[in-house]
Amino acid sequence: MLPKRFDQARPFATLGLIVLVWLFVPLVVKSFTRVTFFEAQAPFAAASSYVQDLQEFWAMRVRPKNEMIEAGRDLARLNASYELRLQENDQLQNEILRLENLLKLPPLPAFRFEPARVARRDFSGWWQRLVIRKGANYGITVGAPVVFVGGVVGRVTEVHAYTSVVDLITSPTFRLAAAAEGDPRPVSYQGGLNDSFRAPRGTVEFVPLDIYATATATRRLVTSGLGGVFPPGLTIGEITMLEPSTDGLFKTGEVRLDERLGSLTEVTVLVPLNPLEL
Repeated sequence: MLPKRFDQARPFATLGLIVLVWLFVPLVVKSFTRVTFFEAQAPFAAASSYVQDLQEFWAMRVRPKNEMIEAGRDLARLNASYELRLQENDQLQNEILRLENLLKLPPLPAFRFEPARVARRDFSGWWQRLVIRKGANYGITVGAPVVFVGGVVGRVTEVHAYTSVVDLITSPTFRLAAAAEGDPRPVSYQGGLNDSFRAPRGTVEFVPLDIYATATATRRLVTSGLGGVFPPGLTIGEITMLEPSTDGLFKTGEVRLDERLGSLTEVTVLVPLNPLEL
């Protein structure tokens, strides 16, 4: 009877021994093992992403010519609109530079825009992450902001040789200094516990008592620019609910995020031109 029970308990004893040994392994060895394992997996994630891009390319090749002509016309209209926006942006940048020189203000951090394709999504109840197909080979740095057309995506937390890991704003580990649109007072934003079957959301804290928001009268939440990581004015989400906190000094509430965060295929990394400024 005893040998049979010993055979049944052997897998658990082996697992416990492995865990015990791992606890006493030096931190340097653990870090090296983790990075090595990630780098070994990276080519497979990138290859899968490239195959998906190839599939989408051939799917577009078989579409009717009329649809492609209409898409080309829409793209031409967008390009014309973007050309106008670029001219307006140049004028605004010159005006900002003039005001900075006039008021002797320190310049805002400058960024280089680096577009990157999403190779893998890693969503769970404890973290929300993306793996992108650019890393140290393109000068990506840890802490660099990541954005898309809808606003903030997240922040780069790990940089490897050819890939990088992005912590999404939906992740509970993500915190950011924010502000209600039109109000300069800073508030605190944090990601929430998100799952695959609900709209992405986050929480906001330390909101002044005179700011109001409801599901029918939302308030846009934007980056405040404090901390120097994210430029000010980038969209985070919509505040849909505010209620007094337990201490009664501030309000806390819920933030509705962009639903496209879970299906992004391409993002833009804001690589600082001078990392020492951040």
